Parts: sequence; structure tokens; C-alpha cells
Amino acid sequence: MGKKAVVLLSGGLDSATVLAEAKAAQYDLFALTVDYGQRHRREIDCAKAQTKAQKAVEHRIVRLELTAKDSSVLTGGGEVPAYEPRKDVPPTYVPARNTILLAMALSWAESLGAEDIFIGATAVDYSGYPDCRKAFIDAFETIANVGTKAAMQEGKTFRIHAPLLKMGKGEIIARGAQLGVDMARTNSCYDPDELGRACGRCDSCGLRLKGFKQAGLTDPLEYA
Repeated sequence: MGKKAVVLLSGGLDSATVLAEAKAAQYDLFALTVDYGQRHRREIDCAKAQTKAQKAVEHRIVRLELTAKDSSVLTGGGEVPAYEPRKDVPPTYVPARNTILLAMALSWAESLGAEDIFIGATAVDYSGYPDCRKAFIDAFETIANVGTKAAMQEGKTFRIHAPLLKMGKGEIIARGAQLGVDMARTNSCYDPDELGRACGRCDSCGLRLKGFKQAGLTDPLEYA
């Protein structure tokens, strides 16, 4: 077995592209999907499909009960807002989500002897989440390297890879297509219907549709 990487995989377009990036960089893939009580199951099914396509060594799906689940419309009910340019943090923000997910990925990476963790955060076309910024990624990498036995006693250096951080949605889609990502087996929608069709109106759908237009490609998803 070669170099190992833990990849956070939601089943969305961004994380599927990051999984393919890690594969292209010749990492052995250990994919981590966290079921934290989000509104729908389609993205978890998409995550399973992406790990099979990229021949991941292992795919773990972890069920997590968030104590702050009522603080986000993605986990506690309430109406998902329609897409619009925002300056404030939207109600789809899940409190400290990426901090929790990266901590879980770090724990698994340390137990595997891996030093590389991949996350699909992007700070260009995103919904204004504070835990998708470079400052956050850099800060967590520092935590990983001061708060683990592997770094303190074994001389390991953890690296948090966020290869999409400075890419717009159109660039991400174009890169995913170049890497052969099956876009039809990704989910971006915050509020799909009972048939799994994307709503076409939420922030994530709006950014996805805009991105496909920018990339000059056709979105293969079915929209309600």
C-alpha cells in the first residue's frame, strides 16, 4: 500500500472532485462520510457511488448526533431559503461542522498512520460559511500538528489539503469533468424532493447551475 489519505466525502460535487484529485495524486483513499442528521439521504448514496468509482480502500459512514442540530435548517427543520447573493452567514450553516468533521478525519488519519487529509472547502463561490476559509484550514492544520501524539512523538506532519479553496464553481466543475467524475452521482441540493430531484432554488442549487453554465457543460441532474 502506498501513501494514505483520509478524504471527507459528503457526496456533493466538490467533495467528489476532491476524492478524484486525491486519487489522481496516487493516494490510497480512505473516505469518511458523516451522517449528521441532514435533511435527506441522497448525498450519502452519492458518496457510496463515488468511493466505488474511485476504488477507495475503505469508506466509513459515521452516524453523529449533533447537539446543535436545531441551529440549522439543514438539520432541525425550517424552510431552506432561496438562492441569493449574501453577505451574512445563511441559516444553512451548521455550527462548527467542519471543525467536527476535520477532527474525526484527523483521528482516523492518526490511527491509520496517514498524514494527509482532504476536504472540499471552497472560499470563492460558497454560501458564506466561516469554516470554508483559508484561515480556518490553516488554523486546523496547526491544531493537528500540536495536539496529536503522531506529531509530538513520531515526527509526523499533518497536512490539510483543500485543493478547491481558490476555485470558483465553474472551475471546480470543469476540473471534475477532466478527472472523470460522474456528475450525475453527486448531490448539491439542500432540499431535494421525495424522488431525490434537486429543488433548483436553494443556495447550493443556484451555485451549481451557475457553475455548469460557466463551465459550458450541461448539468445531468434532474430538477423538480
